[in-house]
Amino acid sequence: MSDFRKTWETYARSWRSPSEKEKRALYKESLAEDCVYTDPLTERRGWDDLVAYMVEFHQQIPGGHFRTTEFFAHHGRSVARWDMLGGDEQVLGHGISYGEYNQDGKLVAMTGFFDPQA
Repeated sequence: MSDFRKTWETYARSWRSPSEKEKRALYKESLAEDCVYTDPLTERRGWDDLVAYMVEFHQQIPGGHFRTTEFFAHHGRSVARWDMLGGDEQVLGHGISYGEYNQDGKLVAMTGFFDPQA
């Protein structure tokens, strides 16, 4: 597994983690503190803002999380295809995310693409 893939999977685990403390521990391994997250519904900046968004996500989809189905990376950038799953492991949606990494190998930008109407 590439270093970028390990970083991506650590970040993806933070979406499933039930506690803010666990999320921040995973962020420390995978995200720059000034990271920017965007998707069709929002733009979030930094760890505090991202934690708040993940908490909102879990209020809407208890146990919600993501499973990477394909991952490609080069030159400090990545693209990941993923499934969004509910707490019961049922697939609720699909999407693609683009990531950018800093010189330390941590994500500085994560951009999700999905159909918000689905």
